[in-house]
Amino acid sequence: MIPVNEFQNRRASFFSLMEDNSFAILFSGVPKKCSADESYPFEVNRNFYYLTGIKQADSALLLIKSDGEEREYLLISPFDPVKEKWYGKRLTPAEASAESGIRNVLLNSALASRVESTLTGSFSDFPAITKAYLDLEKEQKVAEDTDIEDYCNSLKILSPVIAIKDAYPLLVGLRRNKSENEVDEFRVAVDVTKIGIASAMAKIRPGVYEYEVADEFHRVINDNSGYQGVSFPTILASGVNATCLHYPTPLSRIKSGDLVLMDLGSRHNFYCADVSRTVPADGVFTPMQRTIYNIVLGANKAVANFARPGRTIAELQSFTVEYLASECLSKRLIQDKEEIKNYYFHGVSHHIGLDTHDPVDADKNKPLTPGCIISDEPGLYFKELGIGVRIEDDLLITEDGCEVLTKDIIKEVDEIEAFYQERR
Repeated sequence: MIPVNEFQNRRASFFSLMEDNSFAILFSGVPKKCSADESYPFEVNRNFYYLTGIKQADSALLLIKSDGEEREYLLISPFDPVKEKWYGKRLTPAEASAESGIRNVLLNSALASRVESTLTGSFSDFPAITKAYLDLEKEQKVAEDTDIEDYCNSLKILSPVIAIKDAYPLLVGLRRNKSENEVDEFRVAVDVTKIGIASAMAKIRPGVYEYEVADEFHRVINDNSGYQGVSFPTILASGVNATCLHYPTPLSRIKSGDLVLMDLGSRHNFYCADVSRTVPADGVFTPMQRTIYNIVLGANKAVANFARPGRTIAELQSFTVEYLASECLSKRLIQDKEEIKNYYFHGVSHHIGLDTHDPVDADKNKPLTPGCIISDEPGLYFKELGIGVRIEDDLLITEDGCEVLTKDIIKEVDEIEAFYQERR
């Protein structure tokens, strides 16, 4: 678990980025409608969670910085015994304060008046505020019938001179380098993912449906994580299906001679493992499968050796393209290096964190720094051969290189074949 003092330190860091005479409002979000009277399962806004540790819907964080003072308020839903009979327990103010480290916990019905008094300077110890920070991520819901754009417009009605500033880049910048506590959360997620992958691999054989393997992974990781769920919808693709990067419908029956590509992960307290492994349905690689697999495996290892502070994701990508092109050319899988774009068409790396694709860097030319956690996922996809291979590890950038957090999840050809030999 992330300790309370870390959430307090994160808010202090965010306060340091705010201009004087400003306030910030962040929202946890609300469930989104699916169909009729059904809603999608609620997922808390990760920037709100990053600063508070609170996972509950209909909550808000108000930070005020003025005249050298900083004040913070957490606003939550009131206790409602009828709603709790239907939807479960809500946090009490005392519980919310204990989880977040915020002393001032109010009911969310007080937000409007608190914001109005802050904007106008009335009933406040501070002068009127002229700058407001909000997370302007598109489609963010503030309330069931209010999105973030609507809310910004309501602030401008209260104070036409208010300057709206985007808190999003500030927050994702803070999320970029992971603390030791965050890395520990990753390690737990990776350990559970390892257990799930081993069970999924044991399930794979000709005649089994792709979804049966995915279901086995889901069952095992939930058993071992306390029902914390997957990092993202599991990709489970066999044969030619594995040449589709985000294959969405695992309905095919696995056939003899297929390779099976798994892109999956467990999460722990929202920190997401993201791992890909590719294995033979028959337990043994064919010569062509082995050739292509070993090219991808070589690229995967080379990227891990290349990644270090000062490198950029753009540099990792260029390195990977050159490696794959050279190896495919030497094995006569392509006739010209330019052809590699037909068989490798995605990025080798992205940041990982509270989101699987952590939105911490739109700039792929920004140097990596110690504490960044990134993916290492080269692949090759030969549709005409019915072969798709992706091998993905999670890398922690250290002071002098990187640590492969997923190093204990098997990926060597002899390890994979030995795994199936032992079970069959």
